[in-house]
Amino acid sequence: MVSLPHPSVLHGAVSASCLCCRKGKDQFDNLEKHTQWGIDVLEKYIKFVKERTEIELSYAKQLRNLSKKYQPKKNSKEEEEYRYTSTRAFLATLNEMNDYAGQHEVISENMTSLITAELTRYVQELKQERKSHFHDGRKAQQHIETCWKQLEASKRRFERDCKEADRAQQYFEKMDADINVTKADVEKARQQAQLRHQMAEDSKAEYSSTLQKFNSEQHEHYYTHIPNIFQKIQEMEERRIVRIGESMKTFAEVDRQVIPIIGKCLDEITKAAESVDHKNDSQMVIEAFKSGFEPPGDVDFEDFTQPMKRTVSESSLSNSRGDGKSEPKFGSKSKGKLWPFIKKNKSPKQQKEPLSHRFNEFMTSKPKIHCFRSLKRGGAGPEDFSNLPPEQRRKKLQQKVDELNRDIQKEMDSRDALTKMKDVYIKNPQMGDAASVDHRLAELGQNIEKLRLEVQKFEGWLAEVEGRLPARSEQPRRQSGVYEAQNPSGVNSCAQDRESPDGSYTEEQSQETEMKVPATDFDDEFDDEEPLPTIGTCKALYTFEGQNEGTISVAEGELLYVIEEDKGDGWTRIRRNEDEEGYVPTSYVEVYLDKNAKGAMTYI
Repeated sequence: MVSLPHPSVLHGAVSASCLCCRKGKDQFDNLEKHTQWGIDVLEKYIKFVKERTEIELSYAKQLRNLSKKYQPKKNSKEEEEYRYTSTRAFLATLNEMNDYAGQHEVISENMTSLITAELTRYVQELKQERKSHFHDGRKAQQHIETCWKQLEASKRRFERDCKEADRAQQYFEKMDADINVTKADVEKARQQAQLRHQMAEDSKAEYSSTLQKFNSEQHEHYYTHIPNIFQKIQEMEERRIVRIGESMKTFAEVDRQVIPIIGKCLDEITKAAESVDHKNDSQMVIEAFKSGFEPPGDVDFEDFTQPMKRTVSESSLSNSRGDGKSEPKFGSKSKGKLWPFIKKNKSPKQQKEPLSHRFNEFMTSKPKIHCFRSLKRGGAGPEDFSNLPPEQRRKKLQQKVDELNRDIQKEMDSRDALTKMKDVYIKNPQMGDAASVDHRLAELGQNIEKLRLEVQKFEGWLAEVEGRLPARSEQPRRQSGVYEAQNPSGVNSCAQDRESPDGSYTEEQSQETEMKVPATDFDDEFDDEEPLPTIGTCKALYTFEGQNEGTISVAEGELLYVIEEDKGDGWTRIRRNEDEEGYVPTSYVEVYLDKNAKGAMTYI
């Protein structure tokens, strides 16, 4: 009989192998969790970079909007203000801030392309590689577990056969020792024991073969397959760590690349700030606002200790006005004269105030120089800028002449282009009809002619201001009026030497001339005069609210008296009663002048 080893001899080795399989599985679980955590860290960093790029874009957008918000608007007063060095420096700062914003956009674009996009693609590849490695690991683990199950089955079968062989041997020995059992029964028990021993031997051989196979698979599993898989997983994880480190380095390099350009922007802002010239700006302000007026002359001394001489002086002033002779007056060294301070509701019977008191009132009031010439309806400035001081008027006229010349050049360029097109049509009729551009050419010719007339008109005014031409005579510019014979130069100069109701300034004549209309001399300012004679009547066509000094309010359809006709300045002086008189726009009234009045004309 063959002695068989008890199955418990191999049980320890098999149990140890089972424990190793469980530990290997546990390590795979730990590695799977760790690699997933690494991918989560990578995705978290990608999210961080994305939010950084969004912040950079938002910051750049806000900087651009800020720069655009404070940019001067085209064809506006703000644009004119940017001729000063300080405002030009501010404009340069705005432009540099726009470039500064562009660099933050570059940061956002580079981080998106070099970090976010690359890492997103790498994460997808990393997930696929990780999945493949752990799939191989699970497959190897399942194979070794299958081998282990086969070994366990073979071992249990060998153990069962050994136990049955022991029971058959014991039964045979018992039957052989019993004298009461027949020889046939003993032989049968012997054969059964031998069969069981043979089955045990076969199970032993199968178990031994399975065990050798399992040990070989287990050795290959733990010394070849699993180490290779772990090595690949380790390499994958190391590449992930290196990649995130390189991305962090790129994160810093993207910022570092734009630092020189940002520094250049800041250098330009500093350079613009250093270009601010306070002296130049002050000089520009002086040039922009200087009026060209000469300072007023000295005020004559009035001796109150000699009342008789003062009375004689006042009488002389009155007589000189009555005689129509030119006498020296207060402020005669100054170019300008003063508009009469018309007092509404002034009674003709009001007592005269002393000359000295009214002179003090005059000296403490704001001096005004008045001209109604070329005033447009609706409160707009005059076409010839006569409401401005001489120097300002000259600049405005020069600007207008330059603007008209540019318009003429544009029209001439358009005309030249159309002329060339017409020549092409004439040479090649199939390209178009040459007669189709004749109408447009005629329009351009008319426009050029109108613009040239405008240039001549403004150049005339400019020449007058600059003293190249004598003072021109006033021509009425009302569209509804009828042209009258040219008035004497003295009448024309009257409109230039007064102050308009809105208190604007205009150019004055160098000398005073004698006129038939009410005088505006110094003594007229403070002496109560007899009411001016009526030279006609008028009817208000529209309601006019006289809010400025020297004007009078009228209602539509109201009948009033005309006491001074329009001198070409667009204003007519009227009277309601003995106490109320003033100026209204000529276009607001229908005037009927007395035919006997000198220089009278009818406006309908």
